[in-house]
Amino acid sequence: MTSSTVTESINKSLKSSTADFSPKDVHETDIESDAIFLDEHFSGNAKVFHNPAVSVLYEHALQFEHGSAITSSGALATRSGVKTGRSPKDKRIVHEPSSCNDIWWGPVNIPLDDLSFMINRERAIDYLNTQERIYVIDGYAGWDPRYRIKVRVICARAYHALFMHNMLIRITSKEELRNFGEPDYTIYNAGQFPANRFTKGMSSSSSVAIDFARKEMVILGTQYAGEMKKGILTIMMYLMPKMGVLPLHSSCNQGRDNGDTTLFFGLSGTGKTTLSADVHRELIGDDEHVWTDTGCFNIEGGCYAKCIDLSREKEPEIFDAIRFGSVLENVVFNNVTRKVDYNDTSVTENTRCAYPLEHIPNAKFPAIAGHPKNIIMLTCDAFGILPPVSRLTPEQVMYHFIQGYTAKVAGTEVGVTEPTAAFSSCYGEPFIVWHPTKYAEMLAEQLHRHKARAWLINTGWTGGSYGVGSRIKLSYTRAIIDAIHSGELEKQETTPMDVFGLLVPNSCPNVPSEILMPINSWSDKEKYKTTLHKLAKLFIENFKKYQDKASKEVLAAGPQLN
Repeated sequence: MTSSTVTESINKSLKSSTADFSPKDVHETDIESDAIFLDEHFSGNAKVFHNPAVSVLYEHALQFEHGSAITSSGALATRSGVKTGRSPKDKRIVHEPSSCNDIWWGPVNIPLDDLSFMINRERAIDYLNTQERIYVIDGYAGWDPRYRIKVRVICARAYHALFMHNMLIRITSKEELRNFGEPDYTIYNAGQFPANRFTKGMSSSSSVAIDFARKEMVILGTQYAGEMKKGILTIMMYLMPKMGVLPLHSSCNQGRDNGDTTLFFGLSGTGKTTLSADVHRELIGDDEHVWTDTGCFNIEGGCYAKCIDLSREKEPEIFDAIRFGSVLENVVFNNVTRKVDYNDTSVTENTRCAYPLEHIPNAKFPAIAGHPKNIIMLTCDAFGILPPVSRLTPEQVMYHFIQGYTAKVAGTEVGVTEPTAAFSSCYGEPFIVWHPTKYAEMLAEQLHRHKARAWLINTGWTGGSYGVGSRIKLSYTRAIIDAIHSGELEKQETTPMDVFGLLVPNSCPNVPSEILMPINSWSDKEKYKTTLHKLAKLFIENFKKYQDKASKEVLAAGPQLN
């Protein structure tokens, strides 16, 4: 069967499986189901709301959850309690025979014994049994029916139910709900109730644990909804390589006219969400994708955007997406007007909003695209050393993908301007399960097979480090990405950068040539060389944890110091 025939078959299957799906129907469907058999552990005393309407979840949140309110845009504002972000140090994976040899054990994937998991599971179910209301959300992870998994979320907060209603791919008819069957994975979210800190393997009163054998996830002691979303990503990060396809923590968009697909990798602050939300291109998804033999598909049914300093002027698509059906977490709003102040970080800097993919006008449905033509790795280099854009060889792709580098300004004290390097393997280290080199090798193979180009783009500083240089203009970065999509940048000759060996284009339309090679924009050349060597040493030191499984070619693709 040819690639085009396979794609047509998938699209036909997708259309069939989403026949009732319509952006207009996302909030109010014809589902009417309150009765569902959970399992023998549930007492049956609670009222069970099975895939309830959004309006019902709004009513329950406002009535039963302190701090909930409807904002002026129509979004539901709520609070996640003490935890306003993920708790990676409290994440555990059960050490069991079927998966233990696959997992990259260490500080990211901390093992938990089966007895401790079952104690936590029992604790979570006991708590849920004490509640007057239980919410059950059934949905899918993955738009490609060949790889999608069925997910069931059991929780006690309307906020959590609405969050997962948005983030999972939604069921939109009674018939589809009746035919859902048994879930592939179940999440027990009892986040309002703490873990017992004396249970073996616990590091605090919070616990987020996954058992790949039982196909279950248990959450205790944290009400931050993002734990559910990232838990599903972790599950897909494990399952997809076993099926021969590559899961990626990335955003994805597609050209309106020619259908060319681009994947964007990047950590927080690099501009991944902003740059992938291009009004001239269709959005496939903002965070989680899988690259298969026929193209890419979004894992999720929604978006989870950071809200700090959000404005219609800077990010109109995201700003306008925050309306009825959306969930705003930990934002501050005016009690009279209910208008949100996105600049107020008094609760947390990690203010967030979860909204359905349908809220983005240029979102593509079904959320599936062809093979990427370009791979863009984003970094915000506060050292001012990496070029605004460089072409990557296949070996450099693997090296920089494994490193997942960006930089932040250290501290907030007056006069402290020294940048700090931040590395997150595969641009999503907290969520990877296999060794990073497995994902990197699969990425390199896909790039080679489909002849995709790879680029490293620095959205950070130029002309000096933070405090001396200046942030690269967003207009320049957009011009670079436009030149990548038009094919103009590929035509430009390149010059290798000293130490890092990156291939820097000699020119780019609508971008000053003098900023393309970093040393040219620095007035203090000696300071540049000192900073260059400092950053190179940080790269070399960080890669030591992966070099036992990296090839000589990949090692040579990193910075080289004599």
